Amino acid sequence: MASSPIIVAEGISKRFGENQVLTRVSLPVMERDVLCVVGPSGSGKTTLLRCLALLETPSEGRVVMEGATISTPEQEKPVKAAARAVRSEIGMVFQHFNLWPHMSVLENLIEAPLRVKKMPRVEAVAIAEALLAKVNLLDKRDAYPARLSGGQQQRVAIARALAMSPKVLLFDEATSALDPELRREVLLVMRQLAAEGMTMLVVTHEMGFARHVGTRTVFMDRGEIVEEAPGAAFFEAPKTERAQRFLQQFEE
Repeated sequence: MASSPIIVAEGISKRFGENQVLTRVSLPVMERDVLCVVGPSGSGKTTLLRCLALLETPSEGRVVMEGATISTPEQEKPVKAAARAVRSEIGMVFQHFNLWPHMSVLENLIEAPLRVKKMPRVEAVAIAEALLAKVNLLDKRDAYPARLSGGQQQRVAIARALAMSPKVLLFDEATSALDPELRREVLLVMRQLAAEGMTMLVVTHEMGFARHVGTRTVFMDRGEIVEEAPGAAFFEAPKTERAQRFLQQFEE
């Protein structure tokens, strides 16, 4: 059975003052996709992700989730209501972890389920402990973020996003702030999630992950989607000169 779109960017443009960051970007994220977005710095990748995560409002176009419009420039009442209904179903993992420093690892995980989903504490704790075991950090449940390595903090951030049982998980350069050994820790977790069928949109400079784990690769430059292909196909035979030039910098 063919998969269906979970979340879709439809003709999204985004301007910050006179700076045009995105120009008419359309992109569906299909169920069980591991969609990797690559491209040079400043190409609009993070802004696209932030629009899909409802952290930015598009200047033009709309974001649709499972058939409902959840973001438009007008942000009318029905759109706001639809956004509230699905906000917890869109998980986001940031480049710099964004953990709450005054809370323990466990408290970081249970905060949103308790406050947003009104989940009983016993249930929230059980889910959090299972997720910490999944990312191999159950022994750190009572530690505070400052006592963790960057790789451990990012794995906690992934577990925190998963605690809300999102339908789609967005990663914004989740490994770029880490050294190589710590990157491997995080990439292993991301690979595991992909193998389990998690729908993921991954903005990344990890070309190996995009090539071997991604189901689709999208190449962006100057606020536009220049090229799109199944994961490995993009790396084996990029069609545009811009994509070819971009990939040359990763060749040994």
